[in-house]
Amino acid sequence: MPMMSGFSNAFKVPELRKKILITLGLVFVCRLISQIPTPGVLYGVLRDHLNNSSNTLIGWFDVFTGGGLSQCGIGFLSIWPYISAQIVIQLLSSVVPTLEKYKREGETGRAKLAEITRYLTIVLCILQSWAISSALMNPSTLGIGQNLVANPGLGFQLMTVLGMTTAALFVMWIADQITAHGIGNGASLIIMINIASRLPGAIGTGYAHYTSNKIAPVAALTQVGLLLVFGFAVVMGTVMLVQGIRKVPIHTTRRAVSGGASFGMKQTYMPLRVNYTGVMPIIFAQPLISFPAAFLSNIDIEATGFKGVLRDIGTSLQSGAVHTVVYAVLIVFFAFFWVATQFNAIDISENLKKEGSYVPGIRPGRATAEYLDAVMTRVTLIGAGGLLLVALIPELMSNYMGVPWIVSSFFGGTSLLIIVGVALDTLRIMESHLLVRKYEGFLRHGSIRGRV
Repeated sequence: MPMMSGFSNAFKVPELRKKILITLGLVFVCRLISQIPTPGVLYGVLRDHLNNSSNTLIGWFDVFTGGGLSQCGIGFLSIWPYISAQIVIQLLSSVVPTLEKYKREGETGRAKLAEITRYLTIVLCILQSWAISSALMNPSTLGIGQNLVANPGLGFQLMTVLGMTTAALFVMWIADQITAHGIGNGASLIIMINIASRLPGAIGTGYAHYTSNKIAPVAALTQVGLLLVFGFAVVMGTVMLVQGIRKVPIHTTRRAVSGGASFGMKQTYMPLRVNYTGVMPIIFAQPLISFPAAFLSNIDIEATGFKGVLRDIGTSLQSGAVHTVVYAVLIVFFAFFWVATQFNAIDISENLKKEGSYVPGIRPGRATAEYLDAVMTRVTLIGAGGLLLVALIPELMSNYMGVPWIVSSFFGGTSLLIIVGVALDTLRIMESHLLVRKYEGFLRHGSIRGRV
């Protein structure tokens, strides 16, 4: 099979083999950090509570930290403070003049933005680890009636902040080393491995669920078969969503250069990704609905009046039709919000004009910007619809079909989108190394195309 021969050929190229081994070694270190328990925490009590909890927010955190939450690992924060800092800086660079200036300065500006991102990462690590230590010392806020910390106090908080911050910064350094010396983007790979590490647990949970006495053997076998077929279809649809592009034709006029030579009259295209936003809308929407729901639903059950109304709102936001509708609206909103802040049609049209390029039938300048903006709006609408469908599948399977959350999370949402996207990017990089050295790639015809 071409796929298996491609993996075999990857270890025949010394440079590629070295990159793969470095990546595997560094990823192993990241997984090891996430499994080291935080000193002073009775993580057995926390794990028992999480195993019996139906809170999708808690399950979401546990999946994305690779079990770091249930283990209360010192590497619980993992790469997420760094990712959060990157997102914040990326958004601010569209509205803050100083950051926008750095963004336009090429390599020097990017280095400055990277430095600011790292400083912001430290701040986020301290704030998040302090909040985690406070929550552990007050288990009632987590709905736990037992103590989670052996010796609570300022000493425990400082130790937790120091340990988690150091671990998160070490993971950030490892991500940079994978990007520089390994295969693919280090931060994306670490997130993907954290998610994939929960797959064996999901299979075990699914097996226990469908072999229990609550489900008849024939019905269980039928449901498992349908889930496998449905899972294959969802993966195929996710691949199409990740790789889908809208080709905008671009023509380049002929230019004269020194020596009498000339170039131009090229016909190419500009690829506008259908899923331009990636997983950002889901990442924004999930906490934005889950945190208020968890907070409001904890209001005293005997409360009346305005507090009672808030409690009812929080309860309805946790699950059911209201939760699904609000979640869907937030995903669509953030899909258009992300495109509005990151896709600058005016800058693109100006760059095309400077390069002597144009869209056939459209005047250069403002008319081109309006055309690109209109096309991107229609493409985003299609992409948001596909993203919404993928995002809601785990929610619907968990809430209405009784499938355990850890199992349903692999049938869509951020888990599947990240795994598919990062896997395609990594395979594309490996294939490019193979093709350059005249080895066969992973496909019999054509080549793997990652995210543009």
